[in-house]
Amino acid sequence: MNIHLFIEYWPLLLKGIGYTLYVCFGALIIGVFGGLMISLCFQINHVIVKCIYRIYITLFRGTPLLVQLFLVFYGGPFIGLQASAVEVGIWGLGLYGCAYFAEIYRAGFESIPEGQIEAAFDLGFSPAQVFWHIRLPQMFSLILPPMLNQTILLIKESAVLSVITVPEMTTSAIKMSTETFSVVEPYLFLALCYWCITFLISKAAMAFERHTTRYLI
Repeated sequence: MNIHLFIEYWPLLLKGIGYTLYVCFGALIIGVFGGLMISLCFQINHVIVKCIYRIYITLFRGTPLLVQLFLVFYGGPFIGLQASAVEVGIWGLGLYGCAYFAEIYRAGFESIPEGQIEAAFDLGFSPAQVFWHIRLPQMFSLILPPMLNQTILLIKESAVLSVITVPEMTTSAIKMSTETFSVVEPYLFLALCYWCITFLISKAAMAFERHTTRYLI
């Protein structure tokens, strides 16, 4: 283990960590909130809306993220779509995550017993009150474990962005390995960084889950 390599390449590695956090944060914002909006659209009882929902979910879940990134980053300029690697990384990873988060939300909504909804209407609740006070709080409590799992998977998927030259952690580790002919140091550092990020997110999510269990009935 050559510690001097970390001292020499620390600025590059730190820059990679910063870009990884930036890209993942942007992608998660798009995925979490975009997935919720898409899932709410699925609640609309309309054939065309449900068909569009299914097409979107099938398209993004049925094709590899790497292929989607290649199509947008390298194929986009041919149709006038100009975007930087970081922009493609954020939106590509975010829209990819949207499909998975939307299905998690949908499963959460469908897990709420219909008896509770009917009882709320019998008590005089309006549809908006049923949504905000019955469906939404319970749905979030039910989906926290799969949401955490998908968040971790999305963060680890960000390593794929190195193939379109996003200067995140994997790109930094590859550059360090190429220039120094070292393998253990850069990739061990990369593995530890991903582990630390996902570990901290897991702890934060578990703490948040403990404070939301009161919504479960």
